[in-house]
Amino acid sequence: MTARRTRRRSAAYAALALGLAGSLALTGCNSSSSKSKSSSSSSKSKKRKIIGGGAAAAGAGAGAAANRHVSNCNLTTARLQFGQVTGPKGYVTVRYRNSSSSLSCTLYDAPLLSFNQAKTPLPRVKPDSGHLVTLRPHSTAYAVIPTTSAAALGTKQKDVAVQFMGRSEGSRTTGQPVTYDFAEKYTTISVGQSKVTNWYSTLSAAKLEAGVG
Repeated sequence: MTARRTRRRSAAYAALALGLAGSLALTGCNSSSSKSKSSSSSSKSKKRKIIGGGAAAAGAGAGAAANRHVSNCNLTTARLQFGQVTGPKGYVTVRYRNSSSSLSCTLYDAPLLSFNQAKTPLPRVKPDSGHLVTLRPHSTAYAVIPTTSAAALGTKQKDVAVQFMGRSEGSRTTGQPVTYDFAEKYTTISVGQSKVTNWYSTLSAAKLEAGVG
């Protein structure tokens, strides 16, 4: 009787040992598989981050390059327009329109205006301000000449030579001046001892600098 019990106990212990060994083996396999999946997922995530970062950097570089390639605005009389408002807060408006259908352009500081073949252009309201305006296609920029006194209103002008200012102090003009003939454009302008504002993308901003807003 004792020998049978001993054999049964031995068989039971052997079965229990086999079961535990199998369970441990499965646990090890599952743990190894989980770690492998986690490592693969982490690697894919890192690759996505690297690819995304590269795309963002490339996009930023392309944007900066596009800004650097905005050229100076092209000066022609067809793109210019003058107008005048009289009264205690009178002023002359200088308009420039970027007539390009696809390209932006840049205007620096203020227009250089020499009325009736004057030797020197009209002084600026804010000299050496380092101002610039970038015009999108079909956009308009404005500069204003205040004529709030009899001396500033002056007399009727026949024409004005116009030049654009350049980017740097060493290159203050871009190209040759163009002459805007007021009679040919059916425009009457009276300007005397006055000054001209910088270019602005809105007329209200130009008027504010001129003190007539």
